[in-house]
Amino acid sequence: MALKDDEPHMTYKPRSVYDLLDGEEQLRQMVDAFYDQVERDAVLRPMYPADLAESKRRLFLFLVQFFGGPTRYSEERGHPRLRMRHFPFAIDRQARDHWLDHMLRAIDVAGIREPARTMMRDYFERSSAFLINRPDEDDIQK
Repeated sequence: MALKDDEPHMTYKPRSVYDLLDGEEQLRQMVDAFYDQVERDAVLRPMYPADLAESKRRLFLFLVQFFGGPTRYSEERGHPRLRMRHFPFAIDRQARDHWLDHMLRAIDVAGIREPARTMMRDYFERSSAFLINRPDEDDIQK
């Protein structure tokens, strides 16, 4: 059966994580909660500058863009190039696990609901593993 010209077709657009959130405030809360934990983490804290304000701002802009919001991150910094930007830091499995644990807790602190919660958790699990750039001793001995 053919559609008539006045019938809607192909109008469904999946909602982005950004669209599922209660605005950018939830992402800001998540970033703040994440950095509150980083501030006290003996493994991760040395990887960050003394003043975390710029790191917070950049992560916030990246997450807004990545999850479907305005592209302010790319307009300011260009392509994210996550692996390249993180290569100067020794990211082993322990650092990744600390980072991921803090980020997953931050999702909960910010009160991010399903389905955005699962979508974000899946992304952070995959991307944090991708950023490991230093093998653990167990990996070298194998």
